[in-house]
Amino acid sequence: MKQKVLLIASVVIGLLAAVLTRSYLNAKDREILRMKEEFNRKNKRIEVIAVKKALASGTVLSMEDIGSISVIEASVRGHVVKVEDHLALIGKKTIRPLQESSPVFWSDIEGGEPGSRGLAGDIKQRMRAVSVNSSGSASVSGMVKPNDHVDVLGTFSFPSKDAKGEMELVTLTMMQDVLVLATGKETAKTQLLGDNRAVSAYNSVTLEVTPREAEMLAFSEQIKGRISLSLRNPDDVYFEKTLPRVNFEIIQSEIESLNTFRQQQLLHKRAE
Repeated sequence: MKQKVLLIASVVIGLLAAVLTRSYLNAKDREILRMKEEFNRKNKRIEVIAVKKALASGTVLSMEDIGSISVIEASVRGHVVKVEDHLALIGKKTIRPLQESSPVFWSDIEGGEPGSRGLAGDIKQRMRAVSVNSSGSASVSGMVKPNDHVDVLGTFSFPSKDAKGEMELVTLTMMQDVLVLATGKETAKTQLLGDNRAVSAYNSVTLEVTPREAEMLAFSEQIKGRISLSLRNPDDVYFEKTLPRVNFEIIQSEIESLNTFRQQQLLHKRAE
């Protein structure tokens, strides 16, 4: 009987020891898993942009200059350029020398991170950005986009030169070959980065102009003139030196000669 009790006690003690051991091992497994997760969190790796070769300050970046490397996220604190943003670097200048295979930070790039300076960083020196009300047919059925080049036409009610005290409607070309910086809130940057927050429909167009041209546009808006945009081929830099103020009399007198000129041009093109 005594031996039977001892045997039962030994089995119970053995089972208890097994349960305790299993519990201890499970706790250790959980602790190891937690430590592993903590290690992975602190040593998370990300893909970032790096230069393929040493670059001097002032280098204009191209696709051939950049590549990608995997780094520990914590080791590249700051605004490092991620691989998904690589297109935003193309055509930008470096503002300090970069060593081969070193990560690229937005602080290394002229203008900094896209959006950090907004549209202001895209305006050339000695130029200004001015928005004009222009949508629908006034902006070529809404097909004018950032980085396009346009001519700016204005239609105004002016005092008549021939009939004193009367007003006449006049259309004239105010500016030629003007760069479009934005349509509504959409800029070249938001297009490049695929920013879905930018709305495709727009009621205004932002143009890059000189300070004197900015004054003319502001005045045109104040006298409730209608601004229309004429879209250009980006490679066409031809400048019309003499363009008339178009009114009803000009249309009457020149429409025949304009049509004749167009037909001559078409015949010439077809003969080529």
